[in-house]
Amino acid sequence: MTYLVVALAGYILGSVPFGLVIARLFGLGDVRRIGSGNIGATNVLRTGSKLAAFLTLVLDAGKGAAAVLIARQFGGEALAGVAGLAAMLGHLYPVFLRFRGGKGVATFLGTLLALAWPVGLAACATWLVAAIAFRYSSLAALIAAALAPVYAVAWSHAHTAALVLFMAALIYYRHAANIRRLLAGKEPKIGKS
Repeated sequence: MTYLVVALAGYILGSVPFGLVIARLFGLGDVRRIGSGNIGATNVLRTGSKLAAFLTLVLDAGKGAAAVLIARQFGGEALAGVAGLAAMLGHLYPVFLRFRGGKGVATFLGTLLALAWPVGLAACATWLVAAIAFRYSSLAALIAAALAPVYAVAWSHAHTAALVLFMAALIYYRHAANIRRLLAGKEPKIGKS
């Protein structure tokens, strides 16, 4: 019963569409009607507001981290993992938006930082380096997601490696259209409106 309650709470927290909320608070309109139509920070950046994009990034990462940290206080690592996964699923398939959510990258990274901070830091650094090098947010996310399970094993967080691998697979699934555009040379670069 505890696992079910924690999973539900994590899912509800993850379902809060901060990109949509922040864009509306900043008077930027419905972020789902611009760019990729995504509710994440990269698409919010396409509105031209770096502050709105930054706040979206922090809040989307924060909801994954918060779910993990709160659940850990009630039941240790296993419960924390359930909460983190539920928060990510909430972001991907939010009940408040008829199950049409974001790509989950920021929530994934926030969850990793709270589950195993060395793994999270390595994944964040990988995303940053790849984003600077290639100028594609989606490609940076895919590289970071692919390496995150490797980092989990390398830093002796084998108990989280399977969970990280599953979350990375979700990132790839949600980026299917981005992968097609990358292969076709049609993916927009970071900052392109």
